[in-house]
Amino acid sequence: MEMCRGKSLVIAVALSCLVLLSLGGQCYGQLQQGFYRGKCISNNDLDFFGRTSFKEEDVEKIVEQEVSREFFNDPKLAAALLRLLFHDCFVEGCDASILLDGTGSEKEAGANQSVRGYDVIERIKKVLERICPGVVSCADIIALATRDAVALASREKLRSPVKTGRKDGFVSLASNVDLPSSTISVSQSIDKFKLKGLSETEMVLLLGAHTVGMTHCGFFQDRLYRADEPMDADLRRALQARCPQDGSGSNNPVALDQGTPMAVDKSYFDQISTKRGILQIDQDLFTSGLTNKTVIEIAAKGFDFAVRFGQAMAKLGEVGVKTTEDQGEIRTTCGRVNFS
Repeated sequence: MEMCRGKSLVIAVALSCLVLLSLGGQCYGQLQQGFYRGKCISNNDLDFFGRTSFKEEDVEKIVEQEVSREFFNDPKLAAALLRLLFHDCFVEGCDASILLDGTGSEKEAGANQSVRGYDVIERIKKVLERICPGVVSCADIIALATRDAVALASREKLRSPVKTGRKDGFVSLASNVDLPSSTISVSQSIDKFKLKGLSETEMVLLLGAHTVGMTHCGFFQDRLYRADEPMDADLRRALQARCPQDGSGSNNPVALDQGTPMAVDKSYFDQISTKRGILQIDQDLFTSGLTNKTVIEIAAKGFDFAVRFGQAMAKLGEVGVKTTEDQGEIRTTCGRVNFS
Protein backbone atom coordinates (compact mmCIF):
# COMPACT_ATOMS: atom_id res chain seq x y z
CA MET A 1 0.00 0.00 0.00
CA GLU A 2 2.80 2.42 0.91
CA MET A 3 4.54 1.56 -2.34
CA CYS A 4 1.37 2.37 -4.30
CA ARG A 5 1.02 5.71 -2.56
CA GLY A 6 4.68 6.47 -3.28
CA LYS A 7 4.23 5.68 -6.95
CA SER A 8 1.09 7.79 -7.07
CA LEU A 9 2.97 10.72 -5.56
CA VAL A 10 5.77 10.42 -8.11
CA ILE A 11 3.24 10.29 -10.94
CA ALA A 12 1.37 13.29 -9.53
CA VAL A 13 4.55 15.36 -9.29
CA ALA A 14 5.58 14.36 -12.80
CA LEU A 15 2.15 15.30 -14.16
CA SER A 16 2.21 18.66 -12.39
CA CYS A 17 5.57 19.41 -13.97
CA LEU A 18 4.23 18.45 -17.38
CA VAL A 19 1.32 20.83 -16.91
CA LEU A 20 3.67 23.64 -15.93
CA LEU A 21 5.93 22.88 -18.86
CA SER A 22 3.02 23.05 -21.25
CA LEU A 23 1.95 26.37 -19.78
CA GLY A 24 5.28 28.13 -19.41
CA GLY A 25 8.27 26.06 -20.43
CA GLN A 26 9.62 25.52 -16.91
CA CYS A 27 8.74 23.57 -13.77
CA TYR A 28 9.42 26.00 -10.94
CA GLY A 29 9.50 23.57 -8.03
CA GLN A 30 8.32 24.12 -4.48
CA LEU A 31 9.36 27.65 -3.65
CA GLN A 32 7.37 29.58 -1.08
CA GLN A 33 7.26 32.95 0.60
CA GLY A 34 8.67 32.90 4.11
CA PHE A 35 10.50 29.62 3.49
CA TYR A 36 13.11 30.41 6.16
CA ARG A 37 10.61 31.26 8.88
CA GLY A 38 11.54 29.13 11.89
CA LYS A 39 14.62 27.66 10.18
CA CYS A 40 17.40 30.11 11.11
CA ILE A 41 18.01 29.66 14.84
CA SER A 42 21.05 31.30 16.41
CA ASN A 43 22.62 30.23 19.69
CA ASN A 44 25.17 32.96 20.20
CA ASP A 45 23.58 34.54 23.28
CA LEU A 46 23.57 33.51 26.93
CA ASP A 47 20.57 34.02 29.17
CA PHE A 48 20.59 35.48 32.70
CA PHE A 49 21.79 32.16 34.14
CA GLY A 50 24.63 31.75 31.63
CA ARG A 51 22.81 29.13 29.60
CA THR A 52 22.79 29.11 25.81
CA SER A 53 19.85 31.12 24.52
CA PHE A 54 18.28 30.23 21.19
CA LYS A 55 16.76 32.90 18.98
CA GLU A 56 14.89 32.76 15.69
CA GLU A 57 16.50 35.09 13.16
CA ASP A 58 14.79 36.85 10.25
CA VAL A 59 16.81 35.79 7.20
CA GLU A 60 15.23 38.31 4.84
CA LYS A 61 15.80 41.16 7.29
CA ILE A 62 19.46 40.18 7.67
CA VAL A 63 19.93 40.18 3.89
CA GLU A 64 18.15 43.53 3.63
CA GLN A 65 20.42 45.09 6.26
CA GLU A 66 23.56 43.81 4.56
CA VAL A 67 22.38 45.02 1.14
CA SER A 68 21.63 48.47 2.59
CA ARG A 69 25.18 48.64 3.89
CA GLU A 70 26.61 47.57 0.53
CA PHE A 71 24.34 49.97 -1.40
CA PHE A 72 25.55 52.91 0.66
CA ASN A 73 29.09 52.23 -0.60
CA ASP A 74 28.05 51.27 -4.14
CA PRO A 75 24.98 53.07 -5.58
CA LYS A 76 25.31 50.96 -8.75
CA LEU A 77 24.72 47.76 -6.80
CA ALA A 78 21.21 47.26 -8.22
CA ALA A 79 22.56 47.15 -11.77
CA ALA A 80 25.28 44.68 -10.78
CA LEU A 81 22.92 42.30 -8.98
CA LEU A 82 20.21 42.48 -11.65
CA ARG A 83 22.79 41.39 -14.19
CA LEU A 84 24.13 38.69 -11.89
CA LEU A 85 20.61 37.31 -11.36
CA PHE A 86 19.83 37.33 -15.07
CA HIS A 87 23.11 35.67 -16.07
CA ASP A 88 22.63 33.02 -13.38
CA CYS A 89 19.00 32.19 -14.14
CA PHE A 90 19.46 31.97 -17.92
CA VAL A 91 22.08 29.24 -17.53
CA GLU A 92 21.23 26.10 -15.51
CA GLY A 93 18.37 27.99 -13.84
CA CYS A 94 18.50 30.17 -10.71
CA ASP A 95 20.91 27.95 -8.78
CA ALA A 96 23.94 30.16 -8.08
CA SER A 97 25.98 28.18 -10.62
CA ILE A 98 27.46 31.48 -11.81
CA LEU A 99 29.17 31.86 -8.41
CA LEU A 100 31.22 28.67 -8.67
CA ASP A 101 34.96 29.13 -9.20
CA GLY A 102 37.12 26.85 -11.29
CA THR A 103 38.58 26.34 -14.73
CA GLY A 104 35.87 26.29 -17.36
CA SER A 105 33.13 27.51 -14.99
CA GLU A 106 30.40 29.97 -15.99
CA LYS A 107 32.44 32.80 -14.49
CA GLU A 108 35.04 32.29 -17.21
CA ALA A 109 32.61 32.61 -20.12
CA GLY A 110 33.14 35.69 -22.26
CA ALA A 111 29.64 37.01 -21.55
CA ASN A 112 30.34 36.93 -17.80
CA GLN A 113 33.72 38.68 -17.76
CA SER A 114 32.20 42.00 -16.72
CA VAL A 115 29.65 40.57 -14.29
CA ARG A 116 30.23 41.70 -10.72
CA GLY A 117 28.59 41.38 -7.32
CA TYR A 118 30.10 37.99 -6.44
CA ASP A 119 31.84 39.48 -3.42
CA VAL A 120 28.62 41.03 -2.13
CA ILE A 121 26.79 37.69 -2.19
CA GLU A 122 29.73 35.96 -0.48
CA ARG A 123 29.86 38.57 2.29
CA ILE A 124 26.14 38.14 2.98
CA LYS A 125 26.63 34.37 2.94
CA LYS A 126 29.38 34.62 5.57
CA VAL A 127 27.12 36.66 7.84
CA LEU A 128 24.33 34.09 7.57
CA GLU A 129 26.72 31.17 8.06
CA ARG A 130 27.87 32.70 11.35
CA ILE A 131 24.27 33.03 12.53
CA CYS A 132 22.73 29.79 11.27
CA PRO A 133 25.19 27.65 9.29
CA GLY A 134 24.00 25.41 6.49
CA VAL A 135 20.54 26.93 6.23
CA VAL A 136 20.39 29.65 3.55
CA SER A 137 21.37 28.91 -0.05
CA CYS A 138 23.51 31.19 -2.18
CA ALA A 139 20.80 31.05 -4.86
CA ASP A 140 18.26 32.51 -2.43
CA ILE A 141 20.73 35.18 -1.35
CA ILE A 142 21.07 36.30 -4.99
CA ALA A 143 17.29 36.55 -5.35
CA LEU A 144 16.74 38.38 -2.06
CA ALA A 145 19.72 40.72 -2.40
CA THR A 146 18.67 41.70 -5.93
CA ARG A 147 15.15 42.45 -4.71
CA ASP A 148 16.50 44.63 -1.90
CA ALA A 149 19.00 46.51 -4.09
CA VAL A 150 16.26 47.25 -6.64
CA ALA A 151 14.01 48.49 -3.82
CA LEU A 152 16.71 50.93 -2.73
CA ALA A 153 17.36 52.10 -6.30
CA SER A 154 13.62 52.71 -6.77
CA ARG A 155 13.32 54.59 -3.47
CA GLU A 156 11.24 51.73 -2.08
CA LYS A 157 8.65 51.97 -4.86
CA LEU A 158 9.59 48.46 -5.93
CA ARG A 159 9.90 45.79 -3.26
CA SER A 160 8.25 42.67 -4.61
CA PRO A 161 7.68 39.46 -2.63
CA VAL A 162 10.32 36.81 -3.38
CA LYS A 163 9.74 33.11 -2.89
CA THR A 164 12.63 31.15 -1.41
CA GLY A 165 13.68 27.55 -0.97
CA ARG A 166 16.22 27.22 -3.80
CA LYS A 167 19.12 24.80 -3.64
CA ASP A 168 22.59 25.61 -5.00
CA GLY A 169 23.47 23.68 -8.14
CA PHE A 170 26.41 21.35 -8.68
CA VAL A 171 27.18 22.16 -12.34
CA SER A 172 28.84 25.29 -13.75
CA LEU A 173 30.25 25.17 -17.28
CA ALA A 174 31.29 28.06 -19.48
CA SER A 175 30.25 25.98 -22.48
CA ASN A 176 26.62 26.13 -21.27
CA VAL A 177 26.52 29.93 -21.30
CA ASP A 178 24.30 31.12 -24.15
CA LEU A 179 22.97 34.55 -23.27
CA PRO A 180 21.12 37.03 -25.50
CA SER A 181 23.58 39.47 -27.10
CA SER A 182 23.14 43.23 -27.46
CA THR A 183 22.65 42.80 -31.22
CA ILE A 184 20.05 40.03 -31.04
CA SER A 185 16.82 40.68 -32.94
CA VAL A 186 13.57 41.24 -31.07
CA SER A 187 12.05 38.03 -32.43
CA GLN A 188 15.13 36.01 -31.42
CA SER A 189 15.05 37.59 -27.96
CA ILE A 190 11.38 36.69 -27.57
CA ASP A 191 12.18 33.10 -28.48
CA LYS A 192 15.01 32.89 -25.93
CA PHE A 193 12.82 34.25 -23.16
CA LYS A 194 9.98 31.91 -24.06
CA LEU A 195 12.35 28.97 -23.63
CA LYS A 196 12.65 30.10 -20.02
CA GLY A 197 8.89 30.33 -19.57
CA LEU A 198 8.84 34.13 -19.86
CA SER A 199 6.35 35.93 -22.06
CA GLU A 200 6.95 38.65 -24.64
CA THR A 201 5.65 41.29 -22.22
CA GLU A 202 7.83 39.96 -19.40
CA MET A 203 10.83 40.14 -21.72
CA VAL A 204 10.14 43.83 -22.41
CA LEU A 205 9.69 44.54 -18.71
CA LEU A 206 12.91 42.73 -17.79
CA LEU A 207 14.89 44.63 -20.39
CA GLY A 208 13.68 47.64 -18.42
CA ALA A 209 16.46 46.68 -16.00
CA HIS A 210 18.64 48.61 -18.45
CA THR A 211 17.30 51.68 -16.65
CA VAL A 212 20.29 51.29 -14.30
CA GLY A 213 22.57 49.47 -16.72
CA MET A 214 25.91 50.48 -18.17
CA THR A 215 27.62 49.47 -21.38
CA HIS A 216 30.77 50.42 -23.29
CA CYS A 217 31.14 52.23 -26.59
CA GLY A 218 32.41 49.12 -28.34
CA PHE A 219 29.02 47.43 -27.99
CA PHE A 220 27.07 50.05 -29.94
CA GLN A 221 29.32 52.66 -31.58
CA ASP A 222 28.62 51.31 -35.08
CA ARG A 223 25.06 52.66 -34.65
CA LEU A 224 26.42 56.18 -34.23
CA TYR A 225 27.89 56.30 -37.71
CA ARG A 226 25.04 54.78 -39.72
CA ALA A 227 22.98 57.48 -41.40
CA ASP A 228 19.82 55.38 -41.44
CA GLU A 229 19.98 54.51 -37.73
CA PRO A 230 17.05 56.04 -35.80
CA MET A 231 18.65 58.11 -33.04
CA ASP A 232 18.02 61.49 -31.49
CA ALA A 233 20.40 63.99 -33.14
CA ASP A 234 21.62 65.55 -29.88
CA LEU A 235 22.27 62.15 -28.35
CA ARG A 236 24.13 61.00 -31.45
CA ARG A 237 26.46 64.01 -31.33
CA ALA A 238 27.15 63.55 -27.62
CA LEU A 239 27.88 59.86 -28.04
CA GLN A 240 30.08 60.41 -31.10
CA ALA A 241 32.25 62.67 -28.95
CA ARG A 242 32.51 59.94 -26.34
CA CYS A 243 32.83 57.05 -28.80
CA PRO A 244 35.07 58.13 -31.73
CA GLN A 245 34.67 56.20 -34.98
CA ASP A 246 38.30 55.05 -34.86
CA GLY A 247 37.47 52.90 -31.82
CA SER A 248 39.83 54.72 -29.46
CA GLY A 249 37.04 55.05 -26.90
CA SER A 250 35.63 51.54 -27.19
CA ASN A 251 36.04 50.94 -23.44
CA ASN A 252 34.42 54.20 -22.36
CA PRO A 253 31.34 53.54 -20.18
CA VAL A 254 27.91 54.83 -21.20
CA ALA A 255 24.64 54.71 -19.26
CA LEU A 256 21.89 52.77 -21.00
CA ASP A 257 19.31 55.18 -19.56
CA GLN A 258 20.28 58.74 -20.40
CA GLY A 259 17.44 60.10 -18.26
CA THR A 260 17.79 58.74 -14.71
CA PRO A 261 20.71 56.28 -14.90
CA MET A 262 20.86 55.59 -11.15
CA ALA A 263 17.16 54.96 -10.54
CA VAL A 264 14.96 51.95 -11.25
CA ASP A 265 12.00 53.58 -12.97
CA LYS A 266 10.25 53.77 -16.35
CA SER A 267 12.70 56.33 -17.78
CA TYR A 268 14.29 53.67 -19.99
CA PHE A 269 11.00 53.29 -21.85
CA ASP A 270 10.63 57.07 -22.18
CA GLN A 271 14.11 57.19 -23.69
CA ILE A 272 13.62 54.48 -26.31
CA SER A 273 10.24 56.01 -27.20
CA THR A 274 12.09 59.18 -28.26
CA LYS A 275 14.91 57.50 -30.21
CA ARG A 276 17.34 57.64 -27.30
CA GLY A 277 18.04 53.92 -26.99
CA ILE A 278 21.72 52.99 -26.71
CA LEU A 279 21.98 49.32 -27.63
CA GLN A 280 20.46 47.97 -30.83
CA ILE A 281 18.03 45.76 -28.91
CA ASP A 282 16.92 48.74 -26.80
CA GLN A 283 15.84 50.85 -29.75
CA ASP A 284 14.47 47.86 -31.62
CA LEU A 285 12.00 47.24 -28.80
CA PHE A 286 10.31 50.47 -29.85
CA THR A 287 10.60 50.11 -33.61
CA SER A 288 9.55 46.45 -33.75
CA GLY A 289 5.89 45.77 -34.33
CA LEU A 290 6.21 42.83 -31.94
CA THR A 291 6.92 44.99 -28.89
CA ASN A 292 6.11 48.61 -29.80
CA LYS A 293 2.66 48.55 -28.21
CA THR A 294 4.03 47.23 -24.91
CA VAL A 295 6.78 49.88 -24.78
CA ILE A 296 4.29 52.68 -25.42
CA GLU A 297 1.93 51.31 -22.77
CA ILE A 298 4.67 51.13 -20.13
CA ALA A 299 5.91 54.63 -20.96
CA ALA A 300 2.37 56.03 -20.78
CA LYS A 301 1.33 54.18 -17.60
CA GLY A 302 4.41 54.67 -15.50
CA PHE A 303 2.47 54.34 -12.28
CA ASP A 304 2.30 50.55 -12.61
CA PHE A 305 5.84 49.93 -13.89
CA ALA A 306 7.16 49.11 -10.42
CA VAL A 307 4.52 46.46 -9.80
CA ARG A 308 4.85 44.86 -13.23
CA PHE A 309 8.65 44.91 -13.23
CA GLY A 310 8.67 43.37 -9.77
CA GLN A 311 6.37 40.57 -10.90
CA ALA A 312 8.52 39.87 -13.96
CA MET A 313 11.70 39.89 -11.86
CA ALA A 314 10.14 37.47 -9.37
CA LYS A 315 9.20 35.11 -12.20
CA LEU A 316 12.72 35.32 -13.65
CA GLY A 317 14.02 34.33 -10.21
CA GLU A 318 11.97 31.12 -10.34
CA VAL A 319 13.31 29.85 -13.67
CA GLY A 320 14.74 26.33 -13.49
CA VAL A 321 15.10 26.34 -9.71
CA LYS A 322 16.42 23.31 -7.88
CA THR A 323 14.56 22.43 -4.69
CA THR A 324 15.47 18.83 -3.83
CA GLU A 325 18.61 17.30 -2.35
CA ASP A 326 19.37 15.32 -5.49
CA GLN A 327 19.26 18.54 -7.53
CA GLY A 328 21.36 20.75 -5.27
CA GLU A 329 22.67 21.62 -1.82
CA ILE A 330 23.17 24.47 0.61
CA ARG A 331 26.77 25.48 -0.08
CA THR A 332 28.96 26.45 2.83
CA THR A 333 30.88 28.81 0.55
CA CYS A 334 29.25 30.22 -2.56
CA GLY A 335 32.33 29.76 -4.73
CA ARG A 336 32.57 25.99 -4.44
CA VAL A 337 30.40 22.93 -3.94
CA ASN A 338 30.59 21.23 -0.55
CA PHE A 339 33.37 18.68 -0.01
CA SER A 340 35.06 19.60 -3.30
